[in-house]
Amino acid sequence: MADLKPILLVEDNPNDIELTLAALERSQLANEIVICRDGAEALDFLYRRGSHEGRDARDPAVVLLDLKLPKVDGLEVLAAVKGDPQTRAIPIVMLTSSREESDLVRSYELGVNAFVVKPVGFKEFFEAIQDLGVFWAVLNEPPPHRGSWPSNV
Repeated sequence: MADLKPILLVEDNPNDIELTLAALERSQLANEIVICRDGAEALDFLYRRGSHEGRDARDPAVVLLDLKLPKVDGLEVLAAVKGDPQTRAIPIVMLTSSREESDLVRSYELGVNAFVVKPVGFKEFFEAIQDLGVFWAVLNEPPPHRGSWPSNV
């Protein structure tokens, strides 16, 4: 199981963190779940800076990113990751309670892989997280490791 990439959950709401972890556990995913509670910490994790400097060099299988975050918001995290050739292939799913069309449009303009509005009901939220976890951690076929890409990619 050492070759499994982690799932990065970037969420500041403790209830949503708890529900997300329970749903991913119910999916029986063996991936480690890493939690960052603000956008600055997420960027530190992704770029192996600060307290995450010594972490494993593997990129996450997927980033489940909340839109409204302290310090650095989700759109800023998304722009940084998708704007950098070293990180742009990391799948990012915007997982938010925002139903603002402008958030949806801006997320896709910045390169988000999926935009999921958090269902209000417990059961629906739980099922949505399970489906996301299985798809991105198990079913999705990521590109080969960056180091093996041709220089023109």
